[in-house]
Parts: sequence; structure tokens; C-alpha cells
Amino acid sequence: MQSSAIQMLVAARRVADYALEVGADINGETVRASYHHMGAIVADCVLQAGLNYRSVVLPRISAILERFPGLDRTSELVELVARGETSRFLNWHHPEKIDRFEALVSFLSERSVENAPMLRDRLQDASFVVALLEVRGVGPKTVDYMQCLVGIDSIAVDRHVRTFAKRVGVVEEDYDFLKSVFCYAADLLCVSRREFDAWVWRREASVSNPQLVFSF
Repeated sequence: MQSSAIQMLVAARRVADYALEVGADINGETVRASYHHMGAIVADCVLQAGLNYRSVVLPRISAILERFPGLDRTSELVELVARGETSRFLNWHHPEKIDRFEALVSFLSERSVENAPMLRDRLQDASFVVALLEVRGVGPKTVDYMQCLVGIDSIAVDRHVRTFAKRVGVVEEDYDFLKSVFCYAADLLCVSRREFDAWVWRREASVSNPQLVFSF
């Protein structure tokens, strides 16, 4: 029986080979934007789950960056929450995402994570990540997604990654397994993990809706 590490490497080779087979041109691929604005980072992390990024999430993040440039630090977000203005800030009314945004703001404030560079540093601390995963509604994908938003070279395993994996016969559902597979595949292709993540996202999104041109 193959070890888990060997299975990962075999699967990574399948993923990389298929990417080359379909004509992947990944070097220089535009990656998802990284932010220096804490409001945009937390909002993006909260809104992206289960929503169409281009039509629902991106317009809201763009509006936040344009309309609330001063809410780029956690202390400013704490005051926003205290004023009861989270819904207006997110342009969102369902309580689940509002509650998650406020929980993340509280978490970051309690740990004195005031700005994006500090968040980038802390996200590379295993104990911080373990604590972050205890916030209600935050899972491994949210953590990896947040890492991407602050410029850490990572891959967030979403439905596009899972669909791409199944195309090459990788049927394992475990999050960490798939993350390792796609990280290794990027390494085999000699591209950054964020570039490969962006390429997979664009390819699968265009396959599902070829009329759209996607940009992060």
C-alpha cells in the first residue's frame, strides 16, 4: 500500500501533467490581489464562502476600498462594529456573515493584530492558526484564503480545485491532502502556488461559464 506522501506526489504529477496537457501558460498569471487594508481582508474572507466572487464579492470589496480607505486597521474596525455599522460596511444583511466578520475583528483585536503586515506574520505562526480555526465558521480554507490575501504563497482548496482534481482522477476529499497535492504540482511546474491557484480558478470558472472573463 502506498504511503500518503507517495500518493500525494503521484497525484501532484497527474495534476501537473494535465495542466501542461491542456496548455497551461501559468508564468506571470495574475494572482488574487493582496491587501494592506484590514477591512478589505476580513470582509473578503467572510463574504467569499458560498458566493459568486465576480458578481457578489468583488464589487463589495472594491466599494470598501473606495469608500472606507480609513478602515484599514483593526482598531478602526472595532469602532465600526461598536457603532453597529457592519452591515452597511459589508453591504450585507444576513446575520451569519455579519456575525463572522465581527467575531474575526474581535479575535484580531484581542491578539493585537492591528494591520496587514502583522497579520501576515501571525498567519505563519502555527499556534495563531490553531486559535483562528476556533472562531466559529473559520476552517482551513478560510485560513489559506486569508494567507493568500496578505501575500503568502498558498493555495485555498475550493470547489474549482476539487473539480480540477477529479478531472485527473484524484478523488481524495481530504482538505490537507488536496492542498499538498496542488502545492506540489505548482512546485513541479516551477510556478508560484498563488499563480497556479489563480490559473486553476480561471480555467474551471471559464469552463463552467465560458461567457465570462475573470479577473481578481
